[in-house]
Amino acid sequence: MASKRSGSSSPRGRSGNPARAAEAERLARQRQAETAGAKAQYEENVRRRRRGIAAWWTVGSVAAVAVAALVTWSFITTPWNEYDIASVDPSSIEGVETFDNDTDHVAGEVDYPQNPPAGGPHNQAWLNCGVYTEAQENEHAVHSLEHGAVWIAYDAEALTDAEVERLREHIPGGYGLMSPYEGMETPIAVSAWNAQLKLDSADDPRIEQFFQAYWRSPDVPEPGASCTGAVDGPGRL
Repeated sequence: MASKRSGSSSPRGRSGNPARAAEAERLARQRQAETAGAKAQYEENVRRRRRGIAAWWTVGSVAAVAVAALVTWSFITTPWNEYDIASVDPSSIEGVETFDNDTDHVAGEVDYPQNPPAGGPHNQAWLNCGVYTEAQENEHAVHSLEHGAVWIAYDAEALTDAEVERLREHIPGGYGLMSPYEGMETPIAVSAWNAQLKLDSADDPRIEQFFQAYWRSPDVPEPGASCTGAVDGPGRL
């Protein structure tokens, strides 16, 4: 008869070596901790991505609102007429005076033969085209005329706000100037290089005809030269 082994037998599945059992238990706890840590990191990454997406949506929404406001403001404050270049014969516009002014860059003030001036010696820096609520220096505005701009000068005391606004509707998105002017014989004067039309009414159809005849004229001393990037006078809208 076979003899029995001394000592009690170990339950199935368990090691009889205490050190090995402790190591197995330690590894099990380690795997459990690693699994819990990985799960926590995953959940934190998800929350972080969600916060990032929400932040980008907020920034994007604010930027979109800002851009929309800027575009709206530009439409409100900037006229955008465009005229066909030289589409009207200047000789067909009643009342237009023409001149033979020289062109030269000078320093200091110039005594112009026309009032407002319609050409002549001028400052080397032109006035950036646009609408101004204050009077501008002649020497800069005349340089803009040399580049093909048309300038509406008006007597602010002789016109109502509504009339000034109607004048402003004629100013194109580029190569147009408008500003108050003191000491004129008439409430309104529309000037181009060596050409001028003096008017009493902001509703006169000849204003648009003048623009169609002289706006960006190829006959100016410097056709196609810029009307931006130089001097911003006071009161620019």
